Amino acid sequence: MAQNGFLVCSPLMAETVEEMLSQMQHAKDVGADCIEIRLDCLNGYATTDLEQLLKARVLPTIVTYRLKSEGGKYEVDEKKRLDTLRLAHELGADFIDVELQVAFDFVSRIKDKKSSNCKIIVSNHISGRTPSTEDLSHLVVNMQSTGADILKIVTTATNITDVSRVFQLIPHCQVPIIACVTGDRGLISQLLGPKFGGYLIYGSIGSGKDSTPGQPKLADLTGHYKIGRLNSDTKVFGVIANPVGHSKGPILHNQAFRDAGFNGVYVPLLVDNLADFLKVYSAPDFAGFSVGIPHKEAAVTCCDEVQPLAQSIGAVNTIVRRQSDGKLIGYNTDCEGAISAIEDGLKGETGSINSGSSSPLAGRTFVLVGAGGAGRALAFGAKQRGAHVIIANRNYERAKSLANSVGGEAIAVEQLNSFRPETGAVLANTSAVGMQPNVNATPLSKEALGAYTLVFDAVYTPRETRLLREAKEAGKIVVSGLEMFIRQAIGQYELFTGKPAPTELIRKIVMKDF
Repeated sequence: MAQNGFLVCSPLMAETVEEMLSQMQHAKDVGADCIEIRLDCLNGYATTDLEQLLKARVLPTIVTYRLKSEGGKYEVDEKKRLDTLRLAHELGADFIDVELQVAFDFVSRIKDKKSSNCKIIVSNHISGRTPSTEDLSHLVVNMQSTGADILKIVTTATNITDVSRVFQLIPHCQVPIIACVTGDRGLISQLLGPKFGGYLIYGSIGSGKDSTPGQPKLADLTGHYKIGRLNSDTKVFGVIANPVGHSKGPILHNQAFRDAGFNGVYVPLLVDNLADFLKVYSAPDFAGFSVGIPHKEAAVTCCDEVQPLAQSIGAVNTIVRRQSDGKLIGYNTDCEGAISAIEDGLKGETGSINSGSSSPLAGRTFVLVGAGGAGRALAFGAKQRGAHVIIANRNYERAKSLANSVGGEAIAVEQLNSFRPETGAVLANTSAVGMQPNVNATPLSKEALGAYTLVFDAVYTPRETRLLREAKEAGKIVVSGLEMFIRQAIGQYELFTGKPAPTELIRKIVMKDF
């Protein structure tokens, strides 16, 4: 059990007893506090299966025989199902999970036999939506009246803002509550559940069959997040993006926070509408955010104040909530992070065309692919360093607008393969081309790389994109998006914490775990 009392539970959803026993031991080894035996997942379940599993258990155990209508797989004999759950009680299960629709009868039937060591979880699964705050409150009152020891409510997120209603529910419940929101947009219901007082969170052992959208892996909860250290005072940070699953920010920032003894957690935030998200999650504890694709430009108008550089660029990649007044302040750490990485790559070039300049970019042609938030940061940074900027974008009008802002030129993205810049040019890709899962894509062919001295790719998943691999084969200087990530993350860490960043640690984490 974690220091603040919540449990990390790993569901066992194998089809055989032998597989479940193996998963049980694995869950213990990885750091689970308890397990959930899903009897509905067993093929040809027999009473002896339950007896064997409970006798061999190595962790406190929840027994569940889940109906198909409640998200499970069972849909045959209801009497047999309830008899099985009563047997689990007689055999000494630590917890029994029963649905609200049968809870009154189930609890009354075992009332006189109820062991003080067995707790009854009354659960309700709501598919496809998350009810209003008022409806959730009424539901809780109804569930509490069953005599449950613990409540469990599972809803579905259609928007990440749905989760806030569940967070609001937890502190007002008179008995311990497990509150889960499924779907990719509901992930934070598990990652932040301990902070808001949830009784238990679920982590899959990662076999694939036990994976529910929005359910984190057990290894991540006990490893990257060290979930046991969260408490009500923990500050929440995260990366706002769509998609967000590829982000390595949680690996980096959580370890850096722990190393510095900073009470913060950094989580992935799958956000559809930035303004709505910031309005709903406005509490002081939501202290700062990294901003990714496609929200960097929208972030400028969503902040109360914007750093002059970010304002000029027209893109914000970091938002910090000022603790004195709660205002949101926008910054851009992408610009310096990327440009300094490119400059360092060029400094090793022999016979530099601008060796007398303060920046090795001065006088060079800088061909930029992508006119989104990161593209805008690089365009302004390169212009500031004296480069001649040429922008290619799928939407030509966006490329032209950005080119006008920096006194550069625009070309259609279809022209990239035939475009031949002056010798010594720099190519920078800030589009999503080449990002997982489309790792075989590249913004331009290997044959078109001839005139470029250095090739930079902001994509860092995979670490070596096809563009960088082919540029290296062509003898070009290559700069990985990891360098930009490291440098912008250092800036973000300092904005988040107000303390100097552990630069060597950050670099070590990235090079080891990414």
